[in-house]
Amino acid sequence: MPRLSLFRWVLPLCAAMLLFASPPYAQAPAAPTAVSNVPPPGMARIWWYRALEPYSSLATPYVRMNGVIAGVSQPGGAFYNDVPPGHYHLSVDTIGEDFGQTKDVDLMPGMQIFAKVVSNDNWITGGGGGRGGAGGYRRDTFYVWLYPVEQAWPIIAQSYFYGGGPLYAGQTAIVLPPR
Repeated sequence: MPRLSLFRWVLPLCAAMLLFASPPYAQAPAAPTAVSNVPPPGMARIWWYRALEPYSSLATPYVRMNGVIAGVSQPGGAFYNDVPPGHYHLSVDTIGEDFGQTKDVDLMPGMQIFAKVVSNDNWITGGGGGRGGAGGYRRDTFYVWLYPVEQAWPIIAQSYFYGGGPLYAGQTAIVLPPR
């Protein structure tokens, strides 16, 4: 009997501790309001962000500028890249191919744009594998959409901030050639 009573309070206590323990990914800082509002002199800034939506993909695809990796899209995350003025092709790694998935932008010095990564979880589906269609599969398809600051900043301000600055590969800056 004492063994049974021990499990009556130890098991719920352990379950409560696991339930209320903060996961490691929750430790990322929110987007700071102290981030400089303007890019460095002679540069432009691209903000990348992705809303944390309940039924969206949790995949973390690369985002690219002119085919070069600019960062990783995290659900509920935001970051920025400071780049030289010029023409850039913005894209995100995806499995499905659809129209309107990429954007071409011309950036001037001091300009900021806001690129939202959006997922379409139902673009490629299949299988069925059982009664009622259970056991099928889905493949993530991602898009880059541009939004004005008035719509983008409230989402970025509530996002986890993953840093910003010029693009780097090791110790040397990647200078993206304008197209």
